[in-house]
Amino acid sequence: MGVRLMVVDDHRLLAEALASALKLRGHRVLAAAAPTAGAAELVVSRAPEVCLFGTATPAAAGVFDPVLRIKRERPQVAVVVLGPVPSPRGIAAAFAAGASGYVRHDERIEGVERAMMKARAGEAAVAPQLLQGAFTELLNPAAQPDDEGQRLLRMLTPREVEVLVRVAEGEDTRLIAAGMGIAPSTARTHVQRVLMKLGVGSRLEAAALAARTGLLDRAASVPSQPGPR
Repeated sequence: MGVRLMVVDDHRLLAEALASALKLRGHRVLAAAAPTAGAAELVVSRAPEVCLFGTATPAAAGVFDPVLRIKRERPQVAVVVLGPVPSPRGIAAAFAAGASGYVRHDERIEGVERAMMKARAGEAAVAPQLLQGAFTELLNPAAQPDDEGQRLLRMLTPREVEVLVRVAEGEDTRLIAAGMGIAPSTARTHVQRVLMKLGVGSRLEAAALAARTGLLDRAASVPSQPGPR
């Protein structure tokens, strides 16, 4: 017996291709739509048995908000997420929002079909190893990527933060001094202190660390320090 379903994906071409393939296998596809931001309203109004919810960024903040609404207003709808090679964080977020399963985007159509059938039957439609990783992440959530940036930021004074931003923008000692209205020797001292506090040996390493940990994004919210420098 075919499944009454909807396919939503940020990429319309993918949604329509998957919908066509499932129709050929005897399933009733109510709609193939994009983007996923509008999925909740469509699914709530059509009430399929299963919603295939495609996303390229399962770990992004808010990506599963439509799933939350679907499960709140249509709890009988089973949601199966289609995503990239998953991280535990993405899997955990999907299940925390109420999804019944997670299937990799590169899964064969037979695998997608099996996941749909299991989800409709009320079973978890996800490989055991992925499910284990998801629950581990839920029970022991990893630190957010920018936590390290926050920790490093607390080690620096507002003046040193400004120096780091200028270093990351490629300014040399002369430009840093001119931009901050200080002597080159003072600018050089600030740079050396920043490198020491960050535990790196060069300006390039400092810039790379700042970018990797999100420190630069957080630095934008730090007010510059007034007064003499």
